[in-house]
Amino acid sequence: MPGVPRFHLDTSAPHTRRPWCQWPGAWASLQKIMVILCLLLSSTSLSPTHAQTKIPLETVKLWADTFGRDLYNTVTKYSGSLLLQKKYKDVESSLRIKEVDGLELVRKFSEDMETMLRRKVEAVKNLVEAAEEADLNHEFNESLVFNYYNSVLINERDENGNYVELGAEFVLESNAHFSNLMVNTSISSVQLPTNVYSKDPDILNGVYMSEVLNTVFVENFQRDPTLTWQYFGSSTGFFRIYPGIKWTPDENGVIAFDCRNRGWYIQAATSPKDIVIVVDTSGSMKGLRMTIAKHTIATILDTLGENDFVNIIAYSDYIHYIEPCFKGILVQADRDNREHFKQLVDELMVKGVGVVNQALTEAFQILQQFQEARQGSLCNQAIMLITDGAVEDYEPVFEKYNWPDRKVRVFTYLIGREVTFADRMKWIACNNKGYYTQISTLADAQENVMEYLHVLSRPMVINHDHDITWTEAYMDSKLFTSQAQSLMLLTTVAMPVFSKKNETRSHGILLGVVGSDVALRELMKLAPRYKLGVHGYAFLNTNNGYILSHPDLRPLYRDGKKLKPKPNYNSVDLSEVEWEDRAETLRTAMINGETGSLSMDVKVPLDKGKRVLFLTNDYFFTDISDTPFSLGVVLSRGHGEYILLGNTTVEEGLHDLLHPDLTLAGDWIYCITDIDPDHRKLSQLQAIVRFLTGKDPDLECDEELVREVLLDAVVTAPMEAYWTALALNTSDDSEQVVDMAFLGTRAGLLRSSLFVGSEKVSDKKFLTPEDEASIFTMDHFPLWYRQAAEHPAGSFVFNLRSAEAPESPGQTMVVTASTAVAVTVDKKTAIAAAVGVQMRLEFLQRTFWAATRQCGTAEGPCPESCQDSNLDCFVIDNNGFILISERSQEMGRFLGEVDGALMTQLLSMGVFSQVTMYDYQAMCKPPNHHHSAARPLVSPISALLTATRWLVNELLLLLLDWSAWGSRHVHSGAEAKAVFHQSHKHKKQDMLQPCDTQYPVFVHQTAIRETNGVIECGACQKIFVMQQIPSSNLLLLVTDPTCDCSIFPLVLQEATEVKYNASVKCERMRSQKLRRRPDSCHAFHPEENAQDCGGTSDLSASLPMLLLPVCAWVLPPQLLR
Repeated sequence: MPGVPRFHLDTSAPHTRRPWCQWPGAWASLQKIMVILCLLLSSTSLSPTHAQTKIPLETVKLWADTFGRDLYNTVTKYSGSLLLQKKYKDVESSLRIKEVDGLELVRKFSEDMETMLRRKVEAVKNLVEAAEEADLNHEFNESLVFNYYNSVLINERDENGNYVELGAEFVLESNAHFSNLMVNTSISSVQLPTNVYSKDPDILNGVYMSEVLNTVFVENFQRDPTLTWQYFGSSTGFFRIYPGIKWTPDENGVIAFDCRNRGWYIQAATSPKDIVIVVDTSGSMKGLRMTIAKHTIATILDTLGENDFVNIIAYSDYIHYIEPCFKGILVQADRDNREHFKQLVDELMVKGVGVVNQALTEAFQILQQFQEARQGSLCNQAIMLITDGAVEDYEPVFEKYNWPDRKVRVFTYLIGREVTFADRMKWIACNNKGYYTQISTLADAQENVMEYLHVLSRPMVINHDHDITWTEAYMDSKLFTSQAQSLMLLTTVAMPVFSKKNETRSHGILLGVVGSDVALRELMKLAPRYKLGVHGYAFLNTNNGYILSHPDLRPLYRDGKKLKPKPNYNSVDLSEVEWEDRAETLRTAMINGETGSLSMDVKVPLDKGKRVLFLTNDYFFTDISDTPFSLGVVLSRGHGEYILLGNTTVEEGLHDLLHPDLTLAGDWIYCITDIDPDHRKLSQLQAIVRFLTGKDPDLECDEELVREVLLDAVVTAPMEAYWTALALNTSDDSEQVVDMAFLGTRAGLLRSSLFVGSEKVSDKKFLTPEDEASIFTMDHFPLWYRQAAEHPAGSFVFNLRSAEAPESPGQTMVVTASTAVAVTVDKKTAIAAAVGVQMRLEFLQRTFWAATRQCGTAEGPCPESCQDSNLDCFVIDNNGFILISERSQEMGRFLGEVDGALMTQLLSMGVFSQVTMYDYQAMCKPPNHHHSAARPLVSPISALLTATRWLVNELLLLLLDWSAWGSRHVHSGAEAKAVFHQSHKHKKQDMLQPCDTQYPVFVHQTAIRETNGVIECGACQKIFVMQQIPSSNLLLLVTDPTCDCSIFPLVLQEATEVKYNASVKCERMRSQKLRRRPDSCHAFHPEENAQDCGGTSDLSASLPMLLLPVCAWVLPPQLLR
């Protein structure tokens, strides 16, 4: 493509996307030494010794040819591949192949997505207008009595069988549109965190006022049935959600969910911000004060998002950055950095005397430098001062750096119960447009930290600027802690709700935030898979360069039997997934919202990283209007650029579509069935039939895809009769050969036929949703289809699979063989389908051993055989995995793990090449991590301390439960208990953490079809012969097992963590990637009432709170991660 930058593949080059990287050298150095040793000690042709007669080249070639011919005849016969090829050839004259215009395609997808997202915005705007109007007409009533549907209490009864207060009958029904959860689509319900009193006058007035939203919720949903959850999060803490749902406390009886610390609330309530947290670590902060300070910092960090920037400075009689690498800068507050800061905060120690002047000066200087350099958020700037008191004269610092403009707000948090310094702390906040609060217990932190958000929102509220906010991708698994909620990626559109009352205008009162979720999976359905070819895909990223949706994004990791979100799952950068984009040309263009295209040579991992495809991909990209998102579409060169079009009659197509062996891709949208309740019960196949027969005129279907399915149904219909006849002609007592035959077409159509009883099928998961790699999904074509598409025409790709059957003691090994069916029209070639068979490995072995009994001599027994003790034979695939060996335990393993000498020699001769792949989404064990099973012996003193700590833990929990000094204290105790449980739970979590890894993949060089050689192994020589097996991706290796070559190390295909030294790691952490700032900023307003700057806090505390200092030793460092 002229004018398009290209990136050429260099499999030997180091990873240059990160020029400062220093990859681990141990493996590379060892490999180089071994290759040089091999080259020095071995030759590439057989020496004229007795070895030449032991493995005759002609015999090995005969074995490979015989095995290849027998194999090809069997898989061709049972798959019917030649018949399918002929059927497509017969209709070739009626087909046409259209070249895909990638730019036109990406623009069309973008427009469809923009239309969908605009409807969500309109729904949210309706809610904002209704809420603000309701507040304007509502007069606050201190003594208001009002019953509402409390999400926790609905349908709950007391011991007398009566509904509890706020817990009336609430009808709940399972709803497919809402993940089959029990909901009520007629009305919303209200959730409150445990620490918020359900009958507080502010809560009752807010809930009463927001009742008007019920009508709007329902009208929105009727107008746009694709809407999912709609909600209003109040600044007082209650959360009104539609449809109504029952909320269940966690295992500790706590409702920890607070809408005000969710990303969508915070981002909608405030503009981007630069924050410097200044924390006192002097000796007076010891004990509970430091515990509360750490929890306060963690709570502040939780209010930051990827559009914010942050740093933390600790001070006593000197200042230090808690992350020395971040000295003098601000870093993006993405999830990675926030979690890193939390770990460092946990390690803070107290000592010395607190001198705040230096710390404040340092904080002001950082903010000033970033503002002048046009870095950071370029919007709000604030300092968070966390201390138990300030004694020195700090006024000169403010005079020098912040007065008279007061462009940096200063928020002060007085830690502890002492009020001596309260006036000074309040003076600092009030004279710097900030807010002062006192935090005397752990339970106070959440409410008091939230005050700064209300202050930052004032300018936006006074202006009545309703900015539309779209969040980064996230998994809201906290939303329904007790429900069977699948962890799906969402984005939320949110808007702030303001008070329009004139008397409160200068106070800028934020009433809350309304929002609605958009499942990214639903958004990506607007980029239909069938239009992108075998290897193509679509992806989305944000203005910060983070992935919103991408088929290679892996947000979950396995922790035992559970899948959990990775700590950094929503801050995976585009350059970490499309890592071949070393110059970040693609990333830069997409962040800037450009429309264009470029080409890259890429290495695509397959089969969990065991295999790799070498493709040239064309990338097309554009922005999605009125959102911070950009859309990319990828098409692979060659057949990926073409789409096959044809036509057939509806009658003929319908007849062939209803064959019992036919299924359609379950994830693909042939017809829209998830909006109208009457359509939800229909399968895609049933919906197509109703659409084609005109029985349901309201059904919307993708007519182009339906036409393709009809054509494929007609062309592939004879395969059913062919397979059925073959099964009938196979006698029951004959040897079992093939389990099943199958085919798939580019329209997502699947046909399969069994040659054995269903109970005898070796791999029952194959072609079912349990085995995603074998079926058509939204993200990819089946593995057997993708491999076949890149293999020479008429040749089969063989793959060894483990049939996971828990009930059987040993794993059954099965083999799939597949080949692609291509169609050529006007010199353009498109892949129409792929066809294959699944067979037991035993059949492959029988066929192989039979073939190796051939010797080509006219008479007499064969002098050599693979089953002789003096010969070792392997059949391996083109990635070096063993399909056949005399030792069953070796089958399925990589050749280098079994015979390091042979693999090393094949690499040095160029028969195989090693390709280095990278994974920037890996999870690794941290250094010096020990599993509990390998813990050192516990000393008696350690055991005594552990037992004592356990007893104190239990006592503390008992005291936390015994907190009945009035409702205020009940909720404080409950929150403290939640903090305690959460912190202890964290200690048990798996210690895996995000890391970067590299791993090798080995690929056969197809130009080398045969070779032989001698490996010098010290006292002996090991000879070998390699021969390609025709019409397949298989190789035959015959070696001499009598020579011990264990002096050669094994060649392993395993991932190794990329280690960075301290300076490199620091440079990577400090680096600021290109990002696009949000369009709007609301930092100040001349009418703002800066004297509304806080006051004294409620100093009362429950007994558990007072006892917490005693137990500070018990509390683990991680508090409310």
